[in-house]
Amino acid sequence: MSQSAYGKPLDEKTAEAATLAATVILLRDGEAGLETLMLRRNSKIAFGGMSVFPGGRLDPADWEGLAPDDEIGAARRAAAREAFEECGLRIDADTVLHYSHWTPPMVQMRRFVTWFFVARAGDGEVEIDHGEIHESTWLRPTDALARREAGEIELAPPTLVTLVELAVHADVESALAAISKRTPERFQTVIAQGDDGMVAMWHGDAGYATSDARASGPRHRLEMPKSGPWRYERTD
Repeated sequence: MSQSAYGKPLDEKTAEAATLAATVILLRDGEAGLETLMLRRNSKIAFGGMSVFPGGRLDPADWEGLAPDDEIGAARRAAAREAFEECGLRIDADTVLHYSHWTPPMVQMRRFVTWFFVARAGDGEVEIDHGEIHESTWLRPTDALARREAGEIELAPPTLVTLVELAVHADVESALAAISKRTPERFQTVIAQGDDGMVAMWHGDAGYATSDARASGPRHRLEMPKSGPWRYERTD
């Protein structure tokens, strides 16, 4: 299992233009509390082998009838479409809650600028194709994070951060109520070398503007050491 989804920075000529994408965090109430649906992707495709929320790139059909600049409208449609295509669950694109927006660092050939949405899973059984998606599991956010630390699953940094945030909610109702009141947060990732591995930094971190992981001051980062657990720290 790789230690990080991020690698060494690429120059702008080397990196591909970013692809617009959307993902939806599907929630349900399990016996032990809030659960979210995690899908394990085929190792031969983008984010291969990782456990992810349902999602994918925006398609031309997602823009039909929308203004050319209505990216979030198209992203909502893409999130609902991908939920059905990847796991067989239908959700209403007009009711999904905008949760966050992620811009990746210049470190990978394939880059996805992604809208994250949240929705109640609703009724129905999860159905996957066992092609693009190999496994599906309902997990409490804390259990998903524990499995990552045990080496059982692999998570991209945006997924890990989202799970940390979701872990504070006891059930779907309270999660949706809180999310509906928050301003969707935008994350533009900066990657730097730390003392023991790579560090992903976001707005508010002392080292964010200068890409200096060793700068002293406030923290908003994910430390990804070569060995040992990852640590998300936010002091604001």
